[in-house]
Amino acid sequence: MKKILLTILMCLSIAVTFAKKSGNKFVEIQTTQGTIVVELFADAVQHSENFLKLVEEHFYDSVLFHRVIPQFMIQGGDPDSKHAMVGQFLGNGDIGYQVPAEIMFPTYYHKQGALAAARTSNPEKKSSGCQFYIVVGKTFTDEELNSIETNNGIKFSEEARTAYKTVGGTPHLDGAYTVYGQTVEGQEIVNAISTVACDPSNRPKEDVRVLGMKVLKKWKPKKS
Repeated sequence: MKKILLTILMCLSIAVTFAKKSGNKFVEIQTTQGTIVVELFADAVQHSENFLKLVEEHFYDSVLFHRVIPQFMIQGGDPDSKHAMVGQFLGNGDIGYQVPAEIMFPTYYHKQGALAAARTSNPEKKSSGCQFYIVVGKTFTDEELNSIETNNGIKFSEEARTAYKTVGGTPHLDGAYTVYGQTVEGQEIVNAISTVACDPSNRPKEDVRVLGMKVLKKWKPKKS
């Protein structure tokens, strides 16, 4: 009887795991530099649902990647950027609300390609209702990761530690910002955007624009 019960519980656990995975949605981001596809984590409920809502409302159509930094990240989603003048400072535009923090570190962390929410320096770590960033990052040594753990009072999983030493990321942001998705296609586009020529405020001198976003009914990785 105990063996049967254990088998049932294991099956239920697997079912829940697959249900959570199958609940993830995919969004295609068409930019002037190329196409990026991101996977939204279903268990980051409020952030994923908010992002999907804005995509379906075409909120992001024509926004700029207004802040890009090599080996760090690219940031977009400021509504003021849609019709911004050349040289205009950007980054303060918002949608009138914030999203409560859903920081699930160490499950989700800032490896290369992570989709995360920008925010102000509020103590609750609430996210911007519309601004987001995609991680480029760089690789780190064990010694550097140990130092970040000590300074920030966090502990990396072995999976995260391996990722930061190989593909790279921005581990110093872990535990401070909500990660709610991951790039699954077009990371080379993200990396290329991060290296364009910028002004002193890290705004690209030539606009890098989101042409449109759409929710994909399904997504499969391209065959190599």
